[in-house]
Amino acid sequence: MSRWSVNIGPAERGARILLGVIGVFGGAVLLAGAGSAVAVVLELLLVLAGLDLIITGATGHCPLYKKLGHMPASLRTPTP
Repeated sequence: MSRWSVNIGPAERGARILLGVIGVFGGAVLLAGAGSAVAVVLELLLVLAGLDLIITGATGHCPLYKKLGHMPASLRTPTP
């Protein structure tokens, strides 16, 4: 198994983790008072999106960025 390359800059990593934590806790709080099945599904999706942000922020690797070929300028190696 190959190691993932870091393709998320430090500022974005911190923002992803912060927003992910907010999403997870917000979804969990809303889930406690969910009144319908649709609300439960939407709140679970919010929790899952938050977990995705936390994981990509913590690892520094975003599979979508890799697929799109995105690399922040701060992480590019200078060409000689």
